Amino acid sequence: MASTNPSKSHLPGINTRLIHHGESFAQETGAVMAPIFQSSTFAHGNPAGFDYTRSGNPNFRILESVLTSLEECRYSTVFASGVSAITAIVASLKANDLILCEENLYGCTVRLFEQVFKKFGIKTKWVDFSEASTINTIKSQNPTMLWLESPTNPLLKVVDIKKICDIAKGEGIPVVVDNTFATAIIQKPLHLGATLSLTSTTKYINGHSDALGGSVCTNDPDWDRRMKFAQKSLGLHPSPFDCWLITRGVKTLNLRIEKQVSNAAALADQLANHPSVNWVRYPFRSDHPQFSLAREQMHLGGAIVTTSLKSNQSQTYSFCKSLNYFTMAESLGGVESLVCHPATMTHAAVSSETKEKLGINESLVRFSIGCEDFIDLSNDVAQGLNILQ
Repeated sequence: MASTNPSKSHLPGINTRLIHHGESFAQETGAVMAPIFQSSTFAHGNPAGFDYTRSGNPNFRILESVLTSLEECRYSTVFASGVSAITAIVASLKANDLILCEENLYGCTVRLFEQVFKKFGIKTKWVDFSEASTINTIKSQNPTMLWLESPTNPLLKVVDIKKICDIAKGEGIPVVVDNTFATAIIQKPLHLGATLSLTSTTKYINGHSDALGGSVCTNDPDWDRRMKFAQKSLGLHPSPFDCWLITRGVKTLNLRIEKQVSNAAALADQLANHPSVNWVRYPFRSDHPQFSLAREQMHLGGAIVTTSLKSNQSQTYSFCKSLNYFTMAESLGGVESLVCHPATMTHAAVSSETKEKLGINESLVRFSIGCEDFIDLSNDVAQGLNILQ
């Protein structure tokens, strides 16, 4: 269990905290970077209290401590992937419990709810949390849990986390916020009233597309106990090596985010002015539907840009494949730029009817902006769009 942070007024700066993670469990060697504790078991009675890696490992503890500091919360638990973190939360529920979900969630989250957890009696209802009717929906449905994502994947809808959490608190309902797109650098769901802040550490936290991981942060000791229990009892733990990689990657998180956001904002403006583009979604552009809320709730606009092209599926594929510095691939958040066709990639498992309702169609493209020089990204996208003219 990661220790409680000092009061905010006494915290070092974010870059300092991400780089100097404290405990290394290797004091006798003087190692600046903690080693990889690639051991499945530990001698009984060791000073740190480790026994079996599924129950905890020094590399888990180190990463949990960093994430606790980043989120400015009391507890963090790391998992093998973002999907493992989702599984840990839902595993704490029981048959006939109802989760009220934002209708525009990550495709794999939808698949888990609809094709896996549903078989065990967990109920889900999908609602648009940006609608004013949300208050009545929460009160009338009496859900066991609320599940939010903001900005959403892939349409970048921004929902009022604080408003929803205030309502939920009055009803005694825990709120989960998937904060993968933003990270705690851009917004802190727990500060806005959320019970659990969920992150796929595979993405921006690690930032190098070479490890899988997930985490759940909270200030609630009961939820921390549940997460630690799930990590151990369900075998949802990460590998020591992945934790080591993610701990290394997170040291440059703030530096990477600054460059990625700068590139993303500039690229969004470029796309918005091109004749082959229908529209662009970027939270800090004034034409975003929730622009004012985004500026209030988020510190930066993020590094994801979603756009609708004036093209059919074949043309959209040709555009994506024509790019040199944007690899057409799943995932996001790495130092390298990626491009994705959500309808056939991240949201392929979502029904056609749901995709049509949400606006995830054949012309939709999602860019994950990396740390390359902007001029190269700009020229790359420009040549790709010329194919559509």
